[in-house]
Amino acid sequence: MAKNLIIVESPAKAKTIKKYLGRDYNVVASFGHLRDLPKSQLGIDVENNFEPRYITIRGKGDLLATLKKEAKAAEHVFLATDPDREGEAISWHLAHILGLDPTSKCRITFNEITKDVLKAAVKDPHPINLDLVDAQQARRVLDRIVGYKLSPLLWRKVKKGLSAGRVQSVVTRLVVEREREIEQFIPDEYWTINAQLKGKDAHAFKVKFHGKNGKKFTIRDAKTADTIFAELQDSAFQVSTAKYDERKKSPAPPFTTSTMQQEAARRLNYTSRKTMSAAQILYEGVDIEGYGTVGLITYMRTDSLRISAEASTAALSFIRSRYGAEYAPLSPRAYKSRAAAQDAHEAIRPTHIEITPEIAKKDLTSEQYKLYKLIWERFMASQMADAIYNTLQTDITAGNYLFKASFAKVKFPGFESVYKTEAENEEESTDMPSLRVGDSLTLKKLEKQQNFTEPPSRYTEGALIRAMEEKGIGRPSTYAPTISTILNRGYVVREKKLFMPTELGYVTTDLMTEHFGTLINVEFTADMEEQLDRVEEGTENWVQIMQDFYTPFAETLEKADAAIGKVSLTDEVSDVICDKCGRNMVYKMGRFGKFLACPGFPECRNAKPIVTDIGTPCPKCGGKVLERRSKKGRIFYACENSDTCQVVLWDKPTGELCPKCGSPLVSKKRGRSTVVDCSNRECGKTKEK
Repeated sequence: MAKNLIIVESPAKAKTIKKYLGRDYNVVASFGHLRDLPKSQLGIDVENNFEPRYITIRGKGDLLATLKKEAKAAEHVFLATDPDREGEAISWHLAHILGLDPTSKCRITFNEITKDVLKAAVKDPHPINLDLVDAQQARRVLDRIVGYKLSPLLWRKVKKGLSAGRVQSVVTRLVVEREREIEQFIPDEYWTINAQLKGKDAHAFKVKFHGKNGKKFTIRDAKTADTIFAELQDSAFQVSTAKYDERKKSPAPPFTTSTMQQEAARRLNYTSRKTMSAAQILYEGVDIEGYGTVGLITYMRTDSLRISAEASTAALSFIRSRYGAEYAPLSPRAYKSRAAAQDAHEAIRPTHIEITPEIAKKDLTSEQYKLYKLIWERFMASQMADAIYNTLQTDITAGNYLFKASFAKVKFPGFESVYKTEAENEEESTDMPSLRVGDSLTLKKLEKQQNFTEPPSRYTEGALIRAMEEKGIGRPSTYAPTISTILNRGYVVREKKLFMPTELGYVTTDLMTEHFGTLINVEFTADMEEQLDRVEEGTENWVQIMQDFYTPFAETLEKADAAIGKVSLTDEVSDVICDKCGRNMVYKMGRFGKFLACPGFPECRNAKPIVTDIGTPCPKCGGKVLERRSKKGRIFYACENSDTCQVVLWDKPTGELCPKCGSPLVSKKRGRSTVVDCSNRECGKTKEK
C-alpha cells in the first residue's frame, strides 16, 4: 500500500496527479464537500458567536468511511483541494473528519497540474490557512443568514419558492435598474452626413461631417440637414490637414476568470457556467496523445494578471521559434492587476506552450477545444510584440463645412497574427488614400441620415459579469452561479442573449430596495467583499463582522415584516382561449422566457408555448414561419405546416432559397456585420447583407 495519501475533489484531478507522482502516492477524490450546513434549518447559532453546525452531506456516508480507512492506513495524508477559499475550507472539513491537525503540514497547493509543480508541492506541505477558512466560513454564514431570513419573508408576502440573497438580489437589481433606464430614456434626434470622395489615386474613401467654421456642430433637425446637404452639393472639397503617423497597439493581458467568461460569451456564445465547466476539465487533466493525462491550463478562478517567469520565458522562446524573432518583445511583458485583485494565483494560461490547440484538438470535445484555443491564443498574444499601424488623420473642408476621417493600415501584425481583439473603430482598413494638404477632391456620393440617440444596452451575460467585477460584487468563483440562480429563480430571463427582468424580478427588487436598501445595494455588497478580503489577510475577525452586520439586520427584518402587506402578482391576460376549459390564458414567466398558462391552475394545468409569426413566408411551401422555443429555451424557426414541410432552422430564414444548393437562406450576425448564409453548412455560400 502507498505510504502517502493525497485527497483532491475530483476523480479527473486524482487521475492526472497519480500519473505524475507514482506508486508511493495513493490519490483519491472527495467529490467536493463532505460537510455542509443543514438544508432544512438555519444551522447557525446566532447567540453563540454565529457558530455553524455542520453535518455530513446526505449520500456521502460510504465515501466518508472509505476516506477514513485510507487515511488510517497511510503514513502521511495530504489535502490537495483547489487553491482558493472554498478549497481551503474543504481541506479544513476533511482534516476535522479524518482527525488531522489543521496546523500540521497536511496541506499542499498548486496553481497548475504539471509534473514539476506537483513534485515541488509534495516536498513543501504547509498548515491549512485558517484565515482563508474563516473568510469562506464568514461568506457562508453571512449568505445563509441573509437567504434564510429574507426568503421566508418573500414566501409570506409574495409567493412560495422565492429566494433572496446578498449577491443575487443586487445583481437582479442591476438588471431591473438598467431596464428602467431604458424605459425612461427619451431619444434625441440628430443627423449625419457622409461624403464619398476620390483623390488622385484609384480608391474612393468616406468622410464624416464634423462641424462648421472649424468647430464641431451637431445637426439636430431635418431642415438644417437639408440646408447643409444642398450647400454641399455645389461645394469644392479640399484637403486642409493630412497627418500621417505610426501607431502601436499593445496586446490584451492574459485571461482572468471574468475576462475569460466575457470573451467566451462574445466569441463562442458560451454561458459562464458552460465556460467554467469546460475550464475545470482543462485544468484537472485530459488524456492527450503523446503526453498522457495532463492539466492543460492553470487554475481558472483568478483575478490576477501575474505570469510566472518560467512561463514567460517559455512563451518567448516558442514565439521566436514559431513566428520569428521580430514577433517577440525586447523584454518580457508584465501586466498590473487591478487594485482589488487577490493575486494568489497566476492569470489563466496554458501549462504546456508546446501543446498547441491543433495538437490537442483530436482529444478534446468541441467545447473544450474552442475554449483551450481561446486561452492559448490570448496568452501567446499577450507575450508578443505590438502590432504597428500606419495611420492617417485628415480634415476635409467644403466651403464653411468640415469633414473628418481616420484610416489605419497594418504595417506589422505583431500579436494580431495570433489573436485579434475587437476592432477599436470602423476606419481600420487595408486601403488608405494618398492625400496632401491642398489636394482637390471629387465628390462621388453624398448621403444624409436621420438618427436618434440610443438608450443604454441591456446586459448580455458578458456585460453583466464585467459590471459585477467593476462594482466589486462577488468574486471570480461566484459570477457563474449567481447568474444561474437569478435565471433559475425567474427573476430575469435571457432573450436573444440579453437579460430582462420579469415581473417577479421587479416586485422582489422593489420590495428589497424599499425595506432593505442598505443591504441590497452595490456599495454594501462591495464593502462586504473587502471585509472578507481582510479576514483572508488576517487583519479582521469574522465573528466581529457578523456581529456588526446582524444586529441592524435583525431590527430591519422585524420592521419590514410588520410593514409589508401581501403583494399580488398580476398576470397579463392574452386573447388565447384555453382549449380545455375556455378561460383566457395568461402570460407566465419561466426559466426560458414567457409561456401561456391557464389561470385555472391547479384545476386546469394547460400550458402552451408562445408562437410568433416572423412575417417571412416559408421558402419551401409558402406557409407561415413561426418562432418557437426548444425545451432548453433556445429559439428556432419552423414552418407551420410541420406535417408536410420539414423546414426547421436555428437561424432566422430570409424567405429565399440558396441558388447553389436549394436550401433555405438564413440571416445571422457575424461580428459587426449581418450576413446571409446558406443553412446547409456543406454548401458554405455567404454574402453580406
